[in-house]
Amino acid sequence: MDTIPDENYAASWEGERPEPPRVASEREILTSTLDWHRRTFELKCQGLTPEQMALRSVEPSSMSLHGLLRHLTGVERWWFRLQFAGEDVPLLYYSDEWPEQDFEDLSGDVEEAWAAWRAECARAREIVAAASLDDTGTSRRGGEPFSLRWLLTHHIAEYARHAGHADLLRERIDGRTGH
Repeated sequence: MDTIPDENYAASWEGERPEPPRVASEREILTSTLDWHRRTFELKCQGLTPEQMALRSVEPSSMSLHGLLRHLTGVERWWFRLQFAGEDVPLLYYSDEWPEQDFEDLSGDVEEAWAAWRAECARAREIVAAASLDDTGTSRRGGEPFSLRWLLTHHIAEYARHAGHADLLRERIDGRTGH
């Protein structure tokens, strides 16, 4: 690695990623924690070129930040819109013929991918705001019911896991690390 990490990189996040409250309603803690993790992922990708976003920098993994972005966009749609709200919208970056399309196909504009991710996050927030934590959706795979409370917790874990992947990818791209 020829680049030197910017000492101010993580410090530059202050004010850009508000900490979730430690004392609040269950809904506020869950939703603000999820938004914190969403923002963490976004900040880990900040300042990169489309070429850097597409780098598969942690071999032998086929992951890239662009692929993670596409994956998380699809996950937002799958869980909140399709499974919880029951909306009839097409899948993103996935088909039965190409289940790993989100990670493997890095064609397309990165800014369009960011716009799609932001739109899916915004729609998910609308769905959450209109529902009770006890409201349920039904898994399309297996038909098992799940509560919004479970979905928010599951989604927090999804982002936390992928933020760790993003840490490794980003560090290999330009040496930057952060929290």
